[in-house]
Amino acid sequence: MAVLVDDARWPWRGRRWAHLVSDESYEELHLFAASIGKRRAAFQGDHYDVDEAERELALAAGAVAVNSRELVARLRAADLRQRNARRADNRT
Repeated sequence: MAVLVDDARWPWRGRRWAHLVSDESYEELHLFAASIGKRRAAFQGDHYDVDEAERELALAAGAVAVNSRELVARLRAADLRQRNARRADNRT
C-alpha cells in the first residue's frame, strides 16, 4: 500500500496542481500530508491538492508517481474514492 501522487497538470492560480492520495487509509494520507507541510484543512474528502513544489516534496518523501487513471482506480479498489469529495472532508 502506498501514498500516490499524479502528474501536476491542472492549472489554477498560476500554478499546476496534482492529487495526493493513499490507497491504504485516510489516516496514512493525513500523516503523510502533514509530514510534507500540508494542513489538514486542505483535505478535499479523498485527496489533497499539491502544487508542483509540494509534489516534488511528496516524491522525495516516498510517494509513488502514477497517472490519474491509476490513482482513481486504486482509490476505488481501496474503497476510499468519494463521489463528492467535499462531503467526506472529516473522514479519517
